[in-house]
Amino acid sequence: MTARRRILATMTFAVVLAGCAHRGTIAATPPEPLPASPAAAWQSARQLVLVITPGWNANRGTLRTFERGDRGADASWREVGHAVPVTVGKAGAAWGLGLQPPQVASGPLKLEGDVRSPAGVFRIGEAFGYAAHAATALPYRALSATDYCMDVSGTPQYNRIVDEKVVGAAAVKGSTEPMRRDLHAHGDQRYRLGFVIEHNAQAVPQAGSCIFAHLWKSPHDTTTGCTAMAVPVMRRLLAWLRPEDQPVFVLLPQAEYERLHTTWQLPAPTAPAVQP
Repeated sequence: MTARRRILATMTFAVVLAGCAHRGTIAATPPEPLPASPAAAWQSARQLVLVITPGWNANRGTLRTFERGDRGADASWREVGHAVPVTVGKAGAAWGLGLQPPQVASGPLKLEGDVRSPAGVFRIGEAFGYAAHAATALPYRALSATDYCMDVSGTPQYNRIVDEKVVGAAAVKGSTEPMRRDLHAHGDQRYRLGFVIEHNAQAVPQAGSCIFAHLWKSPHDTTTGCTAMAVPVMRRLLAWLRPEDQPVFVLLPQAEYERLHTTWQLPAPTAPAVQP
């Protein structure tokens, strides 16, 4: 069976994320039944980070932020802040394993190593960075030289951020994702600040791993599957996000967003912006 067919079979149940375990580890979880409504899985979210790209193969997009209250008129999404440019996967986007129902009829599927960013609706996990502390209410992981995200499919730690000192050198063998890139990749600053996008929490083999929002190297440099942005944008997001509001991250190509935003109870494409 091909990797694509294995993922197609798995997507019938791998649609609800359980969230990251303690210190950012993306824990494998048992499948849960599909919700009655497509938006039921994120109906309690009161903050939303939205990235729209021009199409499946586009590697740049626009990021906007929204919030809403609990009930009545206050329960409608309203934009806060302003739209900003971001970069995504070098090859564009592909359907990931998130909170949304399986989307197997349109668009590519996310695969390990395809340099595409996962499309869909995802919980936002912990923040991370090189410093001991960060200005955020999210759980924060101060990265060490021995922290790795395991991107080797089929290994017990697949799609998990782990500490080599805890799990052992054999457990992280083969990983191409040392989290302290400044120490392992010639001073690279892209993981100096970021947060986990909880794609493929079930650690489905070959479905993609280690998906983050992080700093960009430059506005012209794309990613291997993450979403990258300028330092001020990341700082604004980290200061704004609140775990009690169960924030979600949404990435969709423009045509898919226009097709799904009503059913998925997402903001209207032309929602007006207001300052926070």
